[in-house]
Amino acid sequence: MFGTYFYHEKIRKCVAIFGRMFNDIYIIRRNSSGGGVSQVKVPLSYAPSRKYLSRIREQEDLYDDTKVAIKLPRMSFEITNFAYDASRQLTKTATFKTAGTTSSTRQKFFPPVPYTINFQLNVYTKSQDDALQVVEQVLPYFNPQYTLTINPFPDDYPEFKEDIPIIIQGVSFSDDFEGSLDTRRTIVYSMDFEMKVSFHGPIYNSAIIRKANADLYDLGVGPADSDVYLETIQVVPNPLSAIGLADSDFGFTTTIVDSA
Repeated sequence: MFGTYFYHEKIRKCVAIFGRMFNDIYIIRRNSSGGGVSQVKVPLSYAPSRKYLSRIREQEDLYDDTKVAIKLPRMSFEITNFAYDASRQLTKTATFKTAGTTSSTRQKFFPPVPYTINFQLNVYTKSQDDALQVVEQVLPYFNPQYTLTINPFPDDYPEFKEDIPIIIQGVSFSDDFEGSLDTRRTIVYSMDFEMKVSFHGPIYNSAIIRKANADLYDLGVGPADSDVYLETIQVVPNPLSAIGLADSDFGFTTTIVDSA
């Protein structure tokens, strides 16, 4: 079982679609009269929150310009946990099948293993209004989940689609407002999400059944209550080279062979 190479890039796709959801968030800076002064796109990257907090705090003194500080606002996200989700496990003996590359083979894979991936999205700003603008552009879309549809096998199964629910778990914030007036302020809002995904194993090629034989007997009519053979019913596809795609047009040939 182990040692069969396969890579469906599922985790990579999950990270990409999660980041893409929050990749076009803007904030508007306003003057004292409420008019818009400028529009700023909030940059997003995959990185731990402690990395950004350490980088921001490298220049805590606003009068020390020997180092270039990170420009705020900014967002980052990261994977925080993986967990098996037993409530979504399908029957393990079932298989998903489709036509193979030749008329004598068929591709199949077993039911996926359900997991939950936890993400944390962090918003860093230097004013409360900037942070609230970002948060209020995110929360209305989750009630409490937002579902995305992906194609996990674009090459082998282009028609196969998978829905991925993303559920928000909660929002927390911190504000390092304590300190002197010349100390840089950083407001951090953290939003925790749960993504329900399924991991598929390798795709196998297996031979397909191209002939079915059914032997019919008359039970208990022979000597000593033995069964008497009557006939054999044989069913094969017509033509024999039929692959069995969803839009294929073929029939079956039924042959009955009597005992005589």
